[in-house]
Amino acid sequence: MANAPLMPKATAVWLVENTALSFEQIAAFCNLHPLEVKGIADGEVAQGIKGSDPITTGQLSREEIDRAEKNPNHRLKLLESKVRLPEPKRRRGPRYTPVSKRQDRPNAILWLLRNHAELKDSQIMRLVGTTKTTIESIKERTHWNAQNLTPMDPVTLGLCSQIDLDIEVQRSSKDRPVQPVGEGATLLPADVTTGHAEPPEPYSPPQRKKEDALDLETVFAKLGGSKKTEGGEEE
Repeated sequence: MANAPLMPKATAVWLVENTALSFEQIAAFCNLHPLEVKGIADGEVAQGIKGSDPITTGQLSREEIDRAEKNPNHRLKLLESKVRLPEPKRRRGPRYTPVSKRQDRPNAILWLLRNHAELKDSQIMRLVGTTKTTIESIKERTHWNAQNLTPMDPVTLGLCSQIDLDIEVQRSSKDRPVQPVGEGATLLPADVTTGHAEPPEPYSPPQRKKEDALDLETVFAKLGGSKKTEGGEEE
């Protein structure tokens, strides 16, 4: 990285121990995340790493440090090196993990599986330098140390940077399938959701048919017009 010191974490260790710079200023200069710098100050990150003085290596001046200590908004500027070093070629494949940190990889994998389930196995392999077999064993809880695993942030452990983690999360979010329009739940009509539907018409009893009325009148007319004869028989 052209805008970072040669040994970023070793330089950050020295700046934390020998200056009054803020975590943000050290993180910006060393191209680290502020949480990584805070972990260095707390003794949780970069244990066993000896600090590297950027002044003696010609990467930073004492005047620049004094200026940054007086102004928290000032960002340290890396001195131009007189020797031009070729940029290292990025290797393909799993990330190399130091031997001292390999015991923390299962905890980091468990943290990624719980907090970023959208990540693919290949992305987790790139972030912490593990294998697909190890990831599957942690998923299925068949890992030899599954009972003692504790989820731990790989950034805090120093297995990857926050920038790399953010890039992988953004990449996985872009790969999510978009739900086609027209599928899923549909909206209800406005009259149903707002409750302003038209009230039902008042109940009115059905009208009698004219035919039924005529039949009843004919029956009553016949009953009223019948007469008995002297012999008691109807005419």
